[in-house]
Amino acid sequence: MSDLLHSPAVLALELDPTQRPARFVLDRDEAAELAGHVAADLARLLPGANEASLVVGGALYDPAQALRPAWPLFAELGELARRGAPADAPPQVLAFGAHDGAMPTPALEPDVTLVGGAMLLVPWMLSGPADRVQALGQRMELEFVARGEAGARTADWAMRTLGVRLEHARYLTRHDLCAMMCIQLEHAGLSAFWQMLEAALFAPERVEQALSSRGRTWNWSDGVASTGVPSYAAWHAEYGAALPAAERAHAYAGWLFELRQYAAMLAAHRLPLAFHDNDGEHAWPLQALRPSDPSLPPAVLFAHEARGLGIVALTAAQPRGDGWRLLAHAWPLDAGTLDGAVDELARRYAAEPGLHRMGRIALSADSADLAVA
Repeated sequence: MSDLLHSPAVLALELDPTQRPARFVLDRDEAAELAGHVAADLARLLPGANEASLVVGGALYDPAQALRPAWPLFAELGELARRGAPADAPPQVLAFGAHDGAMPTPALEPDVTLVGGAMLLVPWMLSGPADRVQALGQRMELEFVARGEAGARTADWAMRTLGVRLEHARYLTRHDLCAMMCIQLEHAGLSAFWQMLEAALFAPERVEQALSSRGRTWNWSDGVASTGVPSYAAWHAEYGAALPAAERAHAYAGWLFELRQYAAMLAAHRLPLAFHDNDGEHAWPLQALRPSDPSLPPAVLFAHEARGLGIVALTAAQPRGDGWRLLAHAWPLDAGTLDGAVDELARRYAAEPGLHRMGRIALSADSADLAVA
């Protein structure tokens, strides 16, 4: 008996930028209809495809959900294929849609918190004996690049069923999808992220180092993406000192914005994030400067803010006769981690309740470090 092999691919639906589907899962009958259209397209694009089983996931996914370590979407489809179409079974079309709004397994549920881009993906694969599917997969790599457009009936069915307009509908192999993602990230100035994602997808044991467009060093090692704590003092020593003092806060905000971009993309692709020399146990970075002084009044928590980004940093400080004694800085990476960062600083330094928002990134008199107003 031949080993079972899967050749994964996607139907990529590029939506009109003003459109958003009302739902992201297809019911079982709709999934079966779509699988029939895909099978008809493959008969035209890839003669001989009917010699393998076609397995279709009846839902729409953001590319970030498709490109995760260990390829969980495709792995789940492969497991369902193994049960429904073992290697010695005749080729068939298998479609997995939702029942009462839920997909057959949690791994196939679309992560709707990610869906905001113009491209959505329907995953599918050819499954069957290794010798047969390997040859089909090699032809897919060649054929889809040159003429992978979905048929008019497939595109029309998708638009009517989802209630959206499509700019394009085409077939991509998993490697095509990766190549497209690489180009998009490089065009956006995020090639360092692609270096880590590529390692996570294809060689998670590999050690990778990358430099972002704003000069931040990233490392991929032991299945974790890591970088340094975003200390203003360290940034100033390396970059900020060369800038006019009036421009430093704005430039530092841009540096933090890039870090937030990377953190959000790492989370979307399920890549763990760690910070070197992090003084906290959470995913957001904390820099402890000194312990609180029991002879001084309770600490106060201050929020540094940047236009368009909201609160970008927190500082815990104790009042003293000549000003403020700084205790720690923390950097919430998004709105979801802000409350946790405030609670952690308040607990560590017995701070007064409440957060004093300064409306800007407050710097010391020489603009060499963070300060409080």
